[in-house]
Amino acid sequence: MSQKVVVIGAGIGGLTAGALLAKRGYEVVVVEQAAVPGGCASTFERRGFTFDVGATQVAGLEPGGIHARIFGELGVEPPAARPCDPACAVFLPGEQDPISVWRDRTRWQVERQRHFPHSEPFWQLMATLFEASWRFQGRDPILPPRNSWDLGQLIGALRPDTLITLPFALMTVGDALRLYGLGQDQRLRTFLDLQLKLYSQVNAEETALLYAATALGVSQEPQGLYHLEGSMQGLSDRLVQALERHNGQLLLRHTVQQIHTKGGKASAVTLRQGKTGAICSLEADNIVANVTVHNLLQLLPDVTPAPPSTLWENPLALLGLNPYRQRVARLPNPSGAFVVYLGVKQAAIPEGCPPHLQFLYDYEGEIGENNSLFVSVSQPDDGRAPQGCATVIASSFVDTRPWWGEERAAYQRRKAEYLQDAIARLSQYFHLTPDTIIHQEAATPRTFARYTAREAGFVGGVGQRRFTFGPFGFATRTPIPHLWLVGDSNHPGEGTAGVSYSALTVVRQIEQQN
Repeated sequence: MSQKVVVIGAGIGGLTAGALLAKRGYEVVVVEQAAVPGGCASTFERRGFTFDVGATQVAGLEPGGIHARIFGELGVEPPAARPCDPACAVFLPGEQDPISVWRDRTRWQVERQRHFPHSEPFWQLMATLFEASWRFQGRDPILPPRNSWDLGQLIGALRPDTLITLPFALMTVGDALRLYGLGQDQRLRTFLDLQLKLYSQVNAEETALLYAATALGVSQEPQGLYHLEGSMQGLSDRLVQALERHNGQLLLRHTVQQIHTKGGKASAVTLRQGKTGAICSLEADNIVANVTVHNLLQLLPDVTPAPPSTLWENPLALLGLNPYRQRVARLPNPSGAFVVYLGVKQAAIPEGCPPHLQFLYDYEGEIGENNSLFVSVSQPDDGRAPQGCATVIASSFVDTRPWWGEERAAYQRRKAEYLQDAIARLSQYFHLTPDTIIHQEAATPRTFARYTAREAGFVGGVGQRRFTFGPFGFATRTPIPHLWLVGDSNHPGEGTAGVSYSALTVVRQIEQQN
C-alpha cells in the first residue's frame, strides 16, 4: 500500500518534493493557501503586464543543474529561458559606470580587476572555494546530518579536494577581506554587501565565506543565472504538470491550521477551505512543510516527540521541541521587502539596459529602506509586457516591524512615501514620466504576509551566517518524526535552486526511512 504524504505549501520547494514523491509512487496531496501555486516565485497580471511576485531569476537550468536534473527525472521540459549576461549591473553611489557581473569568466575577471585593483587574490580564493564546494554539493550531501544515514550521505560526498574548504569553514567574507589586506576597501566591500544581501540576507561582514563563494560564483559559466520566458510561473506550472501526471493532487485556497501528532509522530493536518470555511482533516504517513521555520512552529502543538527507536534514528527527538523553539526565537529577524511594480512604455527603458540592476544611492545609508534597489526589467518579446512596453520591478529590503505597528492611515502614508521615493530614485536611470508609466503599484511586508502567508512578510530565508549555514543550519529533519522542513530555511539557502536541493534531500530521506 502506498504511503500518504501531505505537503504544506506549493512554493517551488513544496511542488518539487510533491512531484518527485508522486513520481516515486507516493500518494501526495499538496495544500496551498493562495489561489495560484509558486509561492514567492509566482506571478500576477495587471493591464496586460505580467509581474513576478518575488523571485525574478533562476539558477540551475544548465545541464547537470538542479532544475535540469529534477525536470529530467519528472519527464517534463524545462521552461524556455535566456542566460542573464551580465547577471547584474551594480551602480555604486555617484557612479555612472556600473560593475557588470559577466557570465564569461575571463570577461568578469577583467571587469573586477578594472574596478577593484589589487583584489585578485581574494577573487581567486573565492573561485577555488566555489569549485570545491560546487563539486561537493553535486554529490548530494545531507547538511546538517541528523542520524547515521544522513552522516553516511555526507561522508560519501567528501573528497580530498573538499578538505581545502575546511580552514575557511568558520570564516566570514569580512574575515577574508582582512586576510588579503582589503578590509578598508570601501568600494569592494560595498559591492559585496549589495550582492550578498540578495542571496544571504546579510552583509559581507556576517555572511559565511563558503556560502558567499557559491553565491558569487554561480553567475559564471558553465553555471549562470537565467531569465525565464513568460514569467517565473513557468517553473511551478511544470512542477504542477508533473505532480498531476503522477496522480498527485493540488488543493488551492486551503489553509493548514495545525499539524497533529499521534504517538509523538506527525500524523495529520487540519485544513480550512478558503471559500466555504469548512474544516477537515487529512491523515498522512509523512508531512512535508514548505514554510519558514517561524511558520512551522506556529503549526505545531505543544507535544513531546516520540523517542527514537534507536539512538541514531533521530536524536533531535530526544530533546523535544523546546530547544528548537528557543533557537528560532534567538534568530535575528529576516528582512522584509518593499517592492514597486511598474508597467511602462519601452521608451522608459534605456538602450542596452541589462535584465538586472542594483543601485546604492548613499554610502552612509543602509542597504535597503529605499537607499538601495534591486531592479529586474523584462526583455523584448519575453511575454511579460504588451508590444512596445516593458515591466520594471524594483525591491528594497526593509525592517518588517514598522509596517505592522501602524494604523491603516499611517500605513498608507508610509507606503505612498516609499513609492514616491522609489520612483524618484528609479527616474535617475529610467525615463519615468506620467506619459511613460502605464501601471504602478507597490507591495509591503503586509502584502507579502497576506499573499504568501510568510511570518511578518519575511522574504528570503534564515541569514547565511557562520552558525546558521551548512552543518550549523536547520535540518530537513525536525524534532517531530515524519515531519520534514523544506524551503529557504534549510541548506543550501534561498532561491529556486536552493529550495529544490532541500526538496530533493527530503525525498531521499523519506525513501530511505521506508
